[in-house]
Amino acid sequence: MIKKFEVDKAVIEAAKKVTNKRPKTVIDHIFEHGFISTEELKEIYGYNHPPRAARDVREEGIPLVTFKVTASDGRKIGAYRFGDPSEIEGHKLGGRKTFSKAFKNKLIEILGEKSTVSGERYDKRYLQIDHRIPYEVVGDDVANEGDIEKFMLLTGAEQRQKSWSCESCKNLLNLKKKDVCESCYWAFPEKHSHIAMEEARNLMVTWKGDEAKDFDRILKESNRVGEPIQSYIKNAALKNMKN
Repeated sequence: MIKKFEVDKAVIEAAKKVTNKRPKTVIDHIFEHGFISTEELKEIYGYNHPPRAARDVREEGIPLVTFKVTASDGRKIGAYRFGDPSEIEGHKLGGRKTFSKAFKNKLIEILGEKSTVSGERYDKRYLQIDHRIPYEVVGDDVANEGDIEKFMLLTGAEQRQKSWSCESCKNLLNLKKKDVCESCYWAFPEKHSHIAMEEARNLMVTWKGDEAKDFDRILKESNRVGEPIQSYIKNAALKNMKN
């Protein structure tokens, strides 16, 4: 690892424990150049969602500070450098662990072979294990395989949606209150009262197999009356409740 810039020894030692490619790439670049910009993450390393790459480093327990630099076109953009060594989170060093196949099977046995957020069934190879509450919030209470209730099953697309939503949530960024996450759609969709601290209720519904024809009929009718299908279904449900 090249250390062109002076870095605290505690950060150096913590960085040695990072082996996952994306956070290691970010860390090595900061060691050599002092910081890494969102432009560099995109243009040099091909990471189209720079905040995710930075979050990977933070999930490894290594603090980063976000600040502004000038991009090649003169715009002000985000950049990251190492934060205060006293904020190194030792319990996270080494990053996300690979879950055992036995644990995934146990989770499927309890939760079912389906997405926790949509309730739709998927072959288990399409399901990924995720902590209900992000590392950045739970801190020392980070879950292990013995804490079944602290995990959920998501598809790859759903996991990316959750990541995008969490990264802009002020609870993850500043407040770090566990109870706020516990009432969020992305942690407990079955009993949520908000989505990333915005009061909301969300329901994912999929029409599969022969049901796809029903969806096509609903879509055709919503187009006929000039109403988005989402509001058409909402209004139809409310009308049915009143009858």
